[in-house]
Amino acid sequence: MQLVDLGVQYNALKKEIDTAIQQVIDEGTFIFGENLEKLEEEVADYCGVSYAVGLNSGTDALLFAIRNYGIGPEDEVITTPFTFIATAEVIALEHAKPVFVDIDPKTYNIDVSKIEEKITPKTKAIIPVHLYGQPADMDPILVIAKKHNLKVIEDAAQAIGAQYKGKNVTSIGDIGCLSFFPAKNLGAFGDAGMILTNDASIAEKMKMMRNHGSKKKYYHEFLGDSSRLDNLQAAILRVKLRHIDEWNEKRIQNAKRYSDLLGNSAFTTPFVLPDTKAVYQQYTIRTQHRDLVQHKLKDLGIPTAVHYPLPLHLQPVFQNMDYGYREGDFPESEKASKEVLSLPMYPELSNKDIETVANAIKDIIPK
Repeated sequence: MQLVDLGVQYNALKKEIDTAIQQVIDEGTFIFGENLEKLEEEVADYCGVSYAVGLNSGTDALLFAIRNYGIGPEDEVITTPFTFIATAEVIALEHAKPVFVDIDPKTYNIDVSKIEEKITPKTKAIIPVHLYGQPADMDPILVIAKKHNLKVIEDAAQAIGAQYKGKNVTSIGDIGCLSFFPAKNLGAFGDAGMILTNDASIAEKMKMMRNHGSKKKYYHEFLGDSSRLDNLQAAILRVKLRHIDEWNEKRIQNAKRYSDLLGNSAFTTPFVLPDTKAVYQQYTIRTQHRDLVQHKLKDLGIPTAVHYPLPLHLQPVFQNMDYGYREGDFPESEKASKEVLSLPMYPELSNKDIETVANAIKDIIPK
């Protein structure tokens, strides 16, 4: 058993993927090209937005979103401390300050009731994270953003296909950001990402930003970067995109099976907000005995992961910066970091494997 088995997915699509790869090799167009253009159109259509721009990572999607709004020194951006570092890293890279807001302990997403108290005249944007594939509570965030004239940048790196009140994530805020890291619900064969928007001017700027600030070859209008989603990865992602709804539905079914088996146990299973669709990038349970459970599962050959063991405000890199964050500042995030445990989760996971994992967990800590 694996935490995420990418091989079984590839083997199921081997003929389609190998054909797509070979076509790109035969054509010899590796940077930009038809596959990238079509992928951008297809992902935009899937997510319900007007424009999508392929980049080389989800991190760059977040970074470019920050740059698009000119966020920099003396500015502040509100986000969660309980996520992967990229969300706050891109803020700091532009010399702005990440202002953290603690999480709702039920969803692990940003606690919307605590956002407004963190807003200052320096605040420029809010970055909600749809963690584990569970949509953040977007309506209150949009109300707050409108009231204070703030931009909303959705970090949907773990959540392609997730929905909030009938809307796809990435289509709700001003800009949406996706990651196609191999282990994601829609994963490339390397790093890849995408930025999504309904604003044509933003899309055009992002296309230039990913290509050294250039619209016309060798003519550069501003300082950009090299962040192109290559044609080979685009071809692979186009094959996989056709299966994303089926895969997400299987993840949802697997999550339900886990929750049914663990529902009457000593473990806290995932909570899903009403009127939302979670797509379970991770299936994450909670227990005060996390380290013991993880150790004993490892002895049984059952892989697990901790997403995430140290909240961002306590990361050494941010402790070494003049932000003033200390242990105890965000108690829910700190408590979650000591208790969450992600179990094996991928579409092809069998009911037998799920039962094996769930039964092993219940044997370790009986109710």
